[in-house]
Amino acid sequence: MVSLTTPVCDFGWKAPGFSLPGVDGRMWTLSEAMGPNGLLVMFICNHCPYVKAIRPRLVRDLAELKAHGIHAIAIMSNDPTEYAEDSFDNMKKMAAEFGFPFPYVIDETQDVAKAYGAVCTPDFFGFNRNFELQYRGRFDESRKETAPEGVRRDLFEAMKGVAATQHGPAEQIPSMGCSIKWKDA
Repeated sequence: MVSLTTPVCDFGWKAPGFSLPGVDGRMWTLSEAMGPNGLLVMFICNHCPYVKAIRPRLVRDLAELKAHGIHAIAIMSNDPTEYAEDSFDNMKKMAAEFGFPFPYVIDETQDVAKAYGAVCTPDFFGFNRNFELQYRGRFDESRKETAPEGVRRDLFEAMKGVAATQHGPAEQIPSMGCSIKWKDA
């Protein structure tokens, strides 16, 4: 397992479009996922310890952000032939088990992950209502283990700010996680 960190936020970069199948049985596009004040596009998977460490808090924070007009979509871009835990059936099970308050979709071709420049799971892209990137940072201090209660909620605070001002924080700490599991060329 390779741990990677995300690049610095490229403020104003426009979100690439997509149309991906969700565990809920429907196709999701970028526009359909957008909330009235912004959208968090996140690349996650089922097997990554960095994702597992934040799942309950992720569900909590994204349910709270919805009240601020920030919606979210989770994209799984790993090659499930190498990681059976990341299969579409297991994605359905995880979304149900944790009560995801956002669509969970699969990027079978990995084209969306490439278009976004996603490098790890989790990798967060926070956009304002004009589809302009405002946040590319970490969730919180969690790594492979869940950070203690009461730590700063970096992603939550950043996206709450985007909801209010349409601008992300000038200072952002990169996300860290497992590398995207790319298919052999």
